[in-house]
Amino acid sequence: MKRWKNKPAGSNWGTFGEDDRIGRLNLVTPEKVLQAVSEVRVGRSFCLSLPLDYPGGSVLNPRRFPPAISFSMRGQDPAMCYPMERIQAGQSDVVCDDRVTLSTQYSTQWDSLAHMGALFDANDDGCEEIVFYNGYRAGVEVRGPKDYLDNDRPLEPPYGAGPLGIDSLAATGMQGRGVMVDLHAHYGNERKAVNYDEWMRILEQDRVAVEEGDFLCIRTGFDRVLLSHQKSPPPGLQHQVCSGLDGSDQRLLQWITDCGVAAILSDNEAVEFLPSVNPPKSRGAHFPLHEHCLFKLGVPLGELFLLSDLADWLREQKRYRFLLTAPPLRLPGAVGSPVTAVATV
Repeated sequence: MKRWKNKPAGSNWGTFGEDDRIGRLNLVTPEKVLQAVSEVRVGRSFCLSLPLDYPGGSVLNPRRFPPAISFSMRGQDPAMCYPMERIQAGQSDVVCDDRVTLSTQYSTQWDSLAHMGALFDANDDGCEEIVFYNGYRAGVEVRGPKDYLDNDRPLEPPYGAGPLGIDSLAATGMQGRGVMVDLHAHYGNERKAVNYDEWMRILEQDRVAVEEGDFLCIRTGFDRVLLSHQKSPPPGLQHQVCSGLDGSDQRLLQWITDCGVAAILSDNEAVEFLPSVNPPKSRGAHFPLHEHCLFKLGVPLGELFLLSDLADWLREQKRYRFLLTAPPLRLPGAVGSPVTAVATV
């Protein structure tokens, strides 16, 4: 079913089919996975995820909260160090069960393709609708409790990201060849928006090639800055240190289109440098890289990954490729998900 008459300029809506819901992950073919496996030479693994209670508090984003762990209950009893003989005499078993409430995009996480949409005239009738990658519609496939374009009209459940939920990405396995670009090696903790010319210079100096179907990993050093604050980051930290991609640079966005990268992840908060270096003077996206990747291309974005230890090791070994395994939770309808990612070298 075609959901649009007009598609955004530079988008690949329909390229992978009218009902596609995983975007450029379609480029992670069995051949690409075999390329990734061939990068495993010493059998060493790196955890690429922060502890899920980092960054700490809600200073970086007041709408996201650290996980709250509690215990499952057996009647009035917490099921923690619970002797089963309370149920039946003679049992020697002791059980622990718990549960957690968390913001799915609080710590190391993937954005689903429903994380960022746009107001866009997909019907080609002069009226803007809220639409997401491949023309999926707000209030139809991607559903919240209100229709914000119709006087906040209440909507009935079910709510959620529907076909663009994180579970669609999880079902692919999210495994392939990771390619590390080490911005920290060039800029340290300098606050820096990296534009196209600077990006290409770094790729050339470090002899890094990014190919179709790769997972692009960008190390800025922000992961170690966060860890150093021990879950008490100061207000505005993400706007004070380390680098990010200049999403307002159209040549850089075109490079993302042309290189065919399947997904992009970074150790900073948003992959792109925020606030935007050149925000639109009239109407337009203030998260231009998010719009380009999630809305137009279907390129998932990963944020707050733990990349520095791996990046340092790769640089010492004069390598930049590895096997990346980073599936999100297969949580139907969720907009994002924490991830325990692993790099194997």
